[in-house]
Amino acid sequence: MEYLHTMVRVGDLDRALDFYVGKLGLVETRRMDNEKGRYTLVFLAAEKDLDHVRETRAPQVELTNNWDEHEYQGGRNFGHLAYRVDDIYATCQKLMDAGVTINRPPRDGYMAFVRSPDGISIELLQRGEALPPQEPWASMPNTGSW
Repeated sequence: MEYLHTMVRVGDLDRALDFYVGKLGLVETRRMDNEKGRYTLVFLAAEKDLDHVRETRAPQVELTNNWDEHEYQGGRNFGHLAYRVDDIYATCQKLMDAGVTINRPPRDGYMAFVRSPDGISIELLQRGEALPPQEPWASMPNTGSW
């Protein structure tokens, strides 16, 4: 398993970038605007991590700016931790066997979500290309929220 990023939702992207980049000194490594989903993702890294980020895109902070939402209550601004895994299906099976609920199964062979006992969302991403869809994952429904 390899740590990838931590996602934080921000209500005002310019204000957040002023803090994270202007004051804290992180460096913007990439940005993605999604018109359909109405959000912007900005990935930031510490300057000393830039070489590693260029190789693996980790470790980073992902700022998520949902264009229609400007204030978050009750800690909803913290999104998730993300880890890259060698085999998404084997990882999810191991977690299920240990009693962990797979909230968002890896139907696409690439991404899954689970929650920690304290309710923290954990995103699991397949290393490399998505694996071919397979059962029981392909038809498994979502459970709860992530």
